Amino acid sequence: MSKIPDPMNTIQAQIDAWHETQAEPPRPHMGASTLGHPCDRWLWLSFRWAVQAKHPGRILRLFRRGQNEEATIVSDLRAIGLDVRGAGKQQARVDFGAHVSGSLDATIESGVPEAPKKRHIAEFKTHSKKSFDDLEKNGVEKSKPQHFVQMQVYMDGTGIDRGLYIAVCKDDDRIYTERVRYDEDVAKKAIDRGQRIALADRMPEPLRGGGPSWHECKWCPAYEFCWQIKKTQNVNCRTCAHSTAKPDSTWRCERHDADGIPVEFQRQACDSHVLHPDLVPWQMLDGLDEWTARWEIEGQPVANGEPCAHVYSSREILVNPKACALNEELPTWRAEFKDARVVG
Repeated sequence: MSKIPDPMNTIQAQIDAWHETQAEPPRPHMGASTLGHPCDRWLWLSFRWAVQAKHPGRILRLFRRGQNEEATIVSDLRAIGLDVRGAGKQQARVDFGAHVSGSLDATIESGVPEAPKKRHIAEFKTHSKKSFDDLEKNGVEKSKPQHFVQMQVYMDGTGIDRGLYIAVCKDDDRIYTERVRYDEDVAKKAIDRGQRIALADRMPEPLRGGGPSWHECKWCPAYEFCWQIKKTQNVNCRTCAHSTAKPDSTWRCERHDADGIPVEFQRQACDSHVLHPDLVPWQMLDGLDEWTARWEIEGQPVANGEPCAHVYSSREILVNPKACALNEELPTWRAEFKDARVVG
């Protein structure tokens, strides 16, 4: 007997759909919370907004639960006498330059039972039962290395040499706490790595030892890009061959000889966008000029740059590369109708 499909207009479906419309755009900096990620390529792709994770509404609600839990944790800590500061909207920010920065959950000035007079940075996390059990068994460094690195970076940025990790199990409300000691070598290596990747013009190699069947890769938002299509779906200044990440945490556009591209403009890009050669699967041919690239698509040269009769925008090429390469009538139509564009 077949099951009746779940209705598409349930309250849950509508709530989830609303959350998906409210999803925040990718952050402009390389966050301290990401520096412990094992794959250089993923860090580069995400910082370049070339691969953007799209979470379903249910997952976005889980993220919200984690954020809401922070206020409860802070309230409980203050109730037992800890001097917690810089939580919520008062979060302190640490900036390491070269696009690497982050925001602390809080700082604790005093009151931690094991060291009442010692200052700590605080990191708050929620976990599923399986994750929490592993954390209790193995500790932060082994169980959650990305969280461990995040804390090291925050300690380095604040000059505070202790951290307090507080985790709550979402299944049964158990609490796990662990004091973490500052490790300068771990912190400096993570910061240097983040800066190196952020300023790199070319895409790094994928995770060493990874592959289409490797568990770290299978659950990565860049799986399709790395192991299937090798093509970005996003047109913005950071996926453009004309843009460069600068050491002063700004972006420069060579095409328009412009420094300090505003973040909101970066998200949109201009009509002169040219796809970065590491973000498409096609061979690059000699360009028509300094600002117009050419790709070999379906055995044909396709010009990419500011659109005109014989030049296609990056959005057109990504949405239908075959039409741009093989439809012989398109240049004639584009010459006659100057605003004509390939849209699908």
